[in-house]
Amino acid sequence: MKSEPPSVAPVSGERLSATQKVFAVMECIATSERPLTVSDLAVLLDVPKASMHRIVHQLDTDGLLMPDAGSRGYVPGPRLLNFGLNVVNAGMRNAPRHAVLQRVSAETGETVNFGLISGGSLVYVDRVEAAWPFGLRYEIGSRVPAYCTSMGKLLLAHMPKRRRDHFLSVTHLHPYTPHTMTDPAQLEEQFAEIRSQGYSLDNQEFLAGVVCVAVPVHDARGQVCSAIAASAPLARMSVEKAIGHVHLLTRAAKEISQSWSPDPSDDPESTPADKED
Repeated sequence: MKSEPPSVAPVSGERLSATQKVFAVMECIATSERPLTVSDLAVLLDVPKASMHRIVHQLDTDGLLMPDAGSRGYVPGPRLLNFGLNVVNAGMRNAPRHAVLQRVSAETGETVNFGLISGGSLVYVDRVEAAWPFGLRYEIGSRVPAYCTSMGKLLLAHMPKRRRDHFLSVTHLHPYTPHTMTDPAQLEEQFAEIRSQGYSLDNQEFLAGVVCVAVPVHDARGQVCSAIAASAPLARMSVEKAIGHVHLLTRAAKEISQSWSPDPSDDPESTPADKED
């Protein structure tokens, strides 16, 4: 008796880009309990069979999929298996950083975030939620505005000025709360203050009633590359209390920086191409 395809909700192929279709095929193959045929994949992803044949053929050629010896279906190829193992290894490499975030969260009693700027937004790369009910639930990979968040402002402050000016010029400075700064000149003054004091505050600028404080994390060459922050409702963490956490965050940032090994390809004598004007 022929087994049924895995219970994956069909996705309209018309809504997927070419890259998304390729990824969706690999995801289906990787999560299936049995080899999948071209017909199975075409039905599951709502993609014409002819198009699916081309996708599967290319993935097979590239070593990302391979035919199953005992059926007409396909299974993960060696490159896809190696990719999966590398993802697991990357998670293991990030374990020391996550342990640092866990410790700081326990010390402060608040949510601790690790983020960087990517694609015009502040991205949460890692986080540890506080053990409080009704907390703010942002998933890893969530994107938030940079100009009105503590980590985002800190990273903008350390960005070369020409890049920062361009960043702000193409960003819609939306007033999320009455406290949001939307004047580039006012923001520039705060960026200078952030560089001087060594930390950044978000005093209800992105979310009403929420306070955050962030400090920089440096890469192996001493450049600011990311940030670590603590966040909490104003009712539990005043601005003064947030500033009191700076020493814990700074210590954690140094530990994270020291856990990174220099890239052998980096020239220790090199300097950033762009310097602060």
